Amino acid sequence: MLTNVLSWSEPTAVEVPVADLVTTDRYQTLKFQVFNRVLELLEQRGLSAEDLQGQALREEITRALSEVAIDEGLALNAGERAQLSQDVQYEITGLGPLEPLLRDPTVDDVIVNGPQRIYIEREGKLSRTNGRFRDAAHMMTIIQRIVSPIGRRVDEATPFVDARLGDGSRVNIVIPPVALDGPMISIRKARAQALRANDFVRTGSVSAEMLGFLASAIRSRLNVLVCGGTGSGKTTLMNMLSSFIGENERLVTIEDAAELQLRQSHVVRLETRPPSSDGSREVSARDLVRNALRMRPDRIILGEVRGAEAVEMLQAMNTGHDGSMSTIHANTTRDALARLELLLGFGGLNGEPRTLRRYIASSIQLVVQVQRMANGRRRITSIAELTGMEGDSYTLNPLYSFHESPPLSGIGDFVTHSQRPFFGFRLAAAPEALSHGWAAA
Repeated sequence: MLTNVLSWSEPTAVEVPVADLVTTDRYQTLKFQVFNRVLELLEQRGLSAEDLQGQALREEITRALSEVAIDEGLALNAGERAQLSQDVQYEITGLGPLEPLLRDPTVDDVIVNGPQRIYIEREGKLSRTNGRFRDAAHMMTIIQRIVSPIGRRVDEATPFVDARLGDGSRVNIVIPPVALDGPMISIRKARAQALRANDFVRTGSVSAEMLGFLASAIRSRLNVLVCGGTGSGKTTLMNMLSSFIGENERLVTIEDAAELQLRQSHVVRLETRPPSSDGSREVSARDLVRNALRMRPDRIILGEVRGAEAVEMLQAMNTGHDGSMSTIHANTTRDALARLELLLGFGGLNGEPRTLRRYIASSIQLVVQVQRMANGRRRITSIAELTGMEGDSYTLNPLYSFHESPPLSGIGDFVTHSQRPFFGFRLAAAPEALSHGWAAA
């Protein structure tokens, strides 16, 4: 980290670390002086920022920085010039103060609460950064730079938008008048490389035995529902589970914003489309699930079930598309099933609760609960089989769970509840099942 300062000509200048200096109005003013000067120089030559790449653009920034430093009477050392040049380049070709955070592989989420407050999440923990926008207008410029390439718009008529960056990162934006304290940006970064199965065991997210069972279940084409809260790692887990699907299967994925990173070659990726400004041209998840049933998929992977598409998802699981998967927001396995009942009602499938539960119980075989612990770690906290109905209630066979001790510490052990899976006969073809004896249960 640089510790020098921008030394202004006044003799009373106070030295401030660059990490703190970038948050000051003085630094922001200087940065945009250089930024505007670069644009002037390019305009004089009949060029735009898009016409220059790499070294050529850096040379123009260095030239503009030298001219501004002379005009303002500034004395800049090499470290300060490098910091300022990099920030100006991010303003010209990137997303301004967000760019270095998006390039940092250790950052998982970027959250902006107005122009002055930028937060990041590392290893499940939020912390505030030293970066900032100049003002709300600067932030709106970056917002438009995010949404324009993907054909989205955000204005007073449409004050919020869900978008996706070129690298697959998911972005949610809310602006005034809906956001009372200025524009808000939430970015969930896409991993450059999806976590592999061994990474889950190495980080303590799952035990080796639990992973073996899940691998066996996926290869044996059990229908899986992954549940958990926001940011608990549901999509990350689905990515990992999908790695156990064979290369010879045709997969169709359906998402609101494409986040799944399937490694198979025969994958059809579908993404919903929000309504246009006049309320037309919407393509919902339900539309895509219906269409996917006509595409001869072996498995359908629904990024998240949150509405009427629950009806078609369960129909797919019940009509020859064994091995399909989806996620749902819920805090426990039973809550997930209760919420699924509610979503069936949204889809127009009304009936006696017992009838709906039998329909769900005949469609889903495995419910996997994932949770972000108090210490920021994400773990699989429960694996249970949905074996059917007993009276009016679901029959769940708990196989594994995570026992936290002491409470809210994020520390504990994985516990095995049953060595005899109800669907053991379905696991016979998987090598993991044979080695653990599950298939013989």
